[in-house]
Amino acid sequence: MRAVAGVLAALLLVGSLAVAGAQAATADSSHRSGGGSGGPGGTGSCDPYVDGTIIPVPCSAGGGGGGAGGTGGGGGTTVDEACQMLPLDEAQAKSLGLAWPPPAGQHWALLDCFGGGVGPGPQAVLVNNVTGAPEVTPQELLVQALGELRIPYPRPATAPPRGRDGLVGLPEWFWVPAGQWRTLRVTVTAGPVWATVTAVPVGLTFQPGAGLSPVSCAGPGTAYDPHTSAVRQHTDCSYTYFQPSAGQPGGAYHASLTATWRISWVGSGGAGGLLDAALAVPAGFDVPVAQGEALVTSP
Repeated sequence: MRAVAGVLAALLLVGSLAVAGAQAATADSSHRSGGGSGGPGGTGSCDPYVDGTIIPVPCSAGGGGGGAGGTGGGGGTTVDEACQMLPLDEAQAKSLGLAWPPPAGQHWALLDCFGGGVGPGPQAVLVNNVTGAPEVTPQELLVQALGELRIPYPRPATAPPRGRDGLVGLPEWFWVPAGQWRTLRVTVTAGPVWATVTAVPVGLTFQPGAGLSPVSCAGPGTAYDPHTSAVRQHTDCSYTYFQPSAGQPGGAYHASLTATWRISWVGSGGAGGLLDAALAVPAGFDVPVAQGEALVTSP
């Protein structure tokens, strides 16, 4: 009961969410909308759509650890979160403004899918006394799964290395290290109801700065090998500057590299679909470019 009280206290701090959860719990499941409000952002947020509703996805600087493999990357990260259902007694239910007594054959509970991560928090739901199944939809669990999803900001590598001058007329290579290029998957379950959201990195876009046209490439790019001759290496992810950066603010082009992610989901009962075909997550950096000088010698 002490654990319930702790969760209850947290829920009261977000009273608007509790009211929304209670309203959803008392509505007929056949009339529920698929969308919902998103959880709080982390160090930034991205915005896929769920049935016309924008759902913030936290972005983080970390790339995540290894896990089950997936398409579009060299490995994957999988998170499985099982929701807890903490029963509410009469006093607790009434303190949240829930109807009492609950409908026959059901009881009130707090559905807690937090798991210590970022998410929309506990919500009040009705639970079947016989089956233990909460009155919750896969779409509502999708909101929880999106709250647990972490899309990493790209940490771009370049050749020449960042901090060193590029040269006019020579390609500037860019890529994302293979360890960051992985499928991310989060599954949230509540009894027999479940939802899985999957994020797959699909490509990169380089914005050279100064109003110059961007270039895009599929995949994470190719790492430049300084120990191999340049003529024996190739990449589809490069950009060539034709003017030095001396006239730019700070003496460098203010460039950025954007990783594009495909976000989709599936859920119990055949639910699912595409949330965002091209979720853009950018990272900015400066590119100094020097004018190459020809060396002329006397015969």
